[in-house]
Amino acid sequence: MTALPRGSILESPLTARRAAPRATEERALAQLDAPTTIADGERALHRFAFVVHPLTLGYIHSYPPLRWTRVLPDALVETIAAWMPPRRMSRIRGGRSPETGQRIEGLLYTLGSTPRQMLERDPDFTYRRLLAAARDAARRGARLMGLGAYTKVVGDAGVTVAARSPIPVTSGNSLTVAATLETAKEAARRLHGEDLGRGRAMIVGATGAIGSVCSRLIARAIHDVVLVSIEPERLRDLKATIEAETPGARVETALASDAAIGDCDLVVTATSAFGQRVVDISRCKPGAVLCDVALPPDIGPDEAALRPDLLVIDTGEVEIPGPVDLGYDVGLPPGVAYACLAEAALLAMEGRFESFTLGRDIPPDRVKEIYRIYRRHGFALAPLRSFGRLLGDEDFARRRALARELTADPERLARLRAEAAARLAAIPPRAKGVTSAAAPKVARRTRARLRRDAAEAAAALPEPGGTRRRAAR
Repeated sequence: MTALPRGSILESPLTARRAAPRATEERALAQLDAPTTIADGERALHRFAFVVHPLTLGYIHSYPPLRWTRVLPDALVETIAAWMPPRRMSRIRGGRSPETGQRIEGLLYTLGSTPRQMLERDPDFTYRRLLAAARDAARRGARLMGLGAYTKVVGDAGVTVAARSPIPVTSGNSLTVAATLETAKEAARRLHGEDLGRGRAMIVGATGAIGSVCSRLIARAIHDVVLVSIEPERLRDLKATIEAETPGARVETALASDAAIGDCDLVVTATSAFGQRVVDISRCKPGAVLCDVALPPDIGPDEAALRPDLLVIDTGEVEIPGPVDLGYDVGLPPGVAYACLAEAALLAMEGRFESFTLGRDIPPDRVKEIYRIYRRHGFALAPLRSFGRLLGDEDFARRRALARELTADPERLARLRAEAAARLAAIPPRAKGVTSAAAPKVARRTRARLRRDAAEAAAALPEPGGTRRRAAR
């Protein structure tokens, strides 16, 4: 095995793991506990924190201090990185409300775990690192912490972390949903010159934290939805909720997307799936809009290229007024942040230091409320992109023309679908950039335990007014 550079950032966790992993891990996390002072001139700022993590192993390899890890076995690097304590990456500067003048500043932290490592391990492994970041952020004046990517998927979606944290915690999912719906509306307008009010929508991952509230809100706007999930009991409950909230809505449920996707004008994917094909893009309706909410994404660029008439959109990207400087390259254009980060920044700007969004059951009213605050402070949807590429008018015009041609020529559409299906079969099934052969062996815990843990954590979490929440049943 290739030797690790002496004194490297990975050497200490590796040696510690061979000796006494938990004890050394706790010492490493405790190193963040040094006293911190806040300058008087900074007190006018509303400060927040946000936690990210590498979405794939490539993020670790591309981080300058860790580029040398490319020579090591991938599995070794990924495992060791997961044991690293949280690290402060940058200060997020420049945010300012054009409405109130309130200035904000963020502290950006990263964990070392990839999504695979988070899902393979007990949730407490990730909780400990998130809480270490929260304690450090609190000492540095942060009054709220946001959770990014899989830090809000692990365990009970932020409920336990918020109950144990010295500062409020928010998952950012409310603004993520609002930004997704705004993106879908704008994409449909630019592609077809109209909204989706008369179309049909499919939500894949409909029973998840983001998918369920997306389904409820989309059903109110479109009245014709297909809910896709691998959880049939929760699908039935969600269907009943939508039918009660939106009388007259047409609600279809399915365990897979294949049968109905060819009739849908809008497809939203919001899954935590690994190593499987979330949607068969060859079957899609001509000119369909696909909003991929997941990070890492559910749909790959090589899959999207098989159907040049479709519009696969990067969703949940928001411009924070200021303009803001994240101080670190998170893979987005300057001044643009993911909506989950933007929710923490927005709450700080509003002075709402509370656990605004937690858990897997997000009330639609929460999404509407955060959207009103978003508009008030001048936040805006970032220019539409597809796989990181900015979309111009010619991109929409080309897809629009091709979609019309395919709709008018069923035989040509059938040939395109058959060709795309044949080429898709040669692409290994994957989601989140992980192929089926490399899919993680995620530990399976009973739903009863998850519900119990969530209920206990929820009972310990204060409401904004200071009272305790009642445990969910």
